[in-house]
Amino acid sequence: MASIVSMAVPHDAAVAHRRSEARIAWMLVLPAMALLFLFVLLPVVSVIVLGFTDFELGYGKFRFVGFENYAHLITDRTFRKSLWNTTVYTAIVAPVSILLGLGIAMLIESETKARSFFRTAYFLPVASLIVAMATVWQYMFHPTIGPVNALLTLVGLPGPNWLGSSGTVLYSLSIIGVWQSAGFNMVLFLAGLTAIPRELYAAAEVDGARSSLDRFLLVTWPMLGPTTLFVITISITNSVKVFETVKTLTDGGPNKASEVLLFTIYQEGFVYLRVGYASAMTVVFLLILVVLMFLQYRVLDRRVHYT
Repeated sequence: MASIVSMAVPHDAAVAHRRSEARIAWMLVLPAMALLFLFVLLPVVSVIVLGFTDFELGYGKFRFVGFENYAHLITDRTFRKSLWNTTVYTAIVAPVSILLGLGIAMLIESETKARSFFRTAYFLPVASLIVAMATVWQYMFHPTIGPVNALLTLVGLPGPNWLGSSGTVLYSLSIIGVWQSAGFNMVLFLAGLTAIPRELYAAAEVDGARSSLDRFLLVTWPMLGPTTLFVITISITNSVKVFETVKTLTDGGPNKASEVLLFTIYQEGFVYLRVGYASAMTVVFLLILVVLMFLQYRVLDRRVHYT
């Protein structure tokens, strides 16, 4: 009997110790969970609920309208135009900035003397305030005094009104987007290149990979799989979320040629004060991001080699 009691006492003490650790763990994680609920989950739920209402700022009353806001989105020409502009912008900026970032990273990795200088120079657009740098780009693309058109004039080409023409404004903003994103992608690819073991290149050379292209295809590109997946995800997400350059340089014009999704949501919610309709747009915007992330990980994650 005494032995049974002596065995039960340590067991009870262990259970009490685990419970005490669990309570401490919950106390430590509780602030983070509270912040996550207040600043992430609660706003998302609020936006979803408001998307089914006709709520407008300044009016105390509102009513539930079901899927009326979403039905209106289908026929809304402004929404469809902004969705198309966002798609075109993302289709240009994301792949170009990824390829450019990878190319710059490989060039810097091969440089031994001025590596720190080039890292800083190419990362500068990421660290700069885009609103401030937008003023510089506005000067660069100015139709009469801008240096871009001045260079085109020197070679006998007519300089367009980059930011003032419906045919060129979206491509001009895409150039700014590539300039802004390439430096960030470069840093991510540099981190991935640094993590590749040098022994793999030596082994590939022994196996017959003599040229730089062979070493890239056999070693660099497969080993950059996880980094590339992350860069693709970040690049597409940032491209879809473009707002600052549009608001600063074009304000969605001319003729809504540069109006993108976030700018349309901003207009509906904070200019026209139609919060219910803007919330429905926001839900669609979030669904687009979720679907894009799901497709990327579904398709690309199978091709990634983790080390």
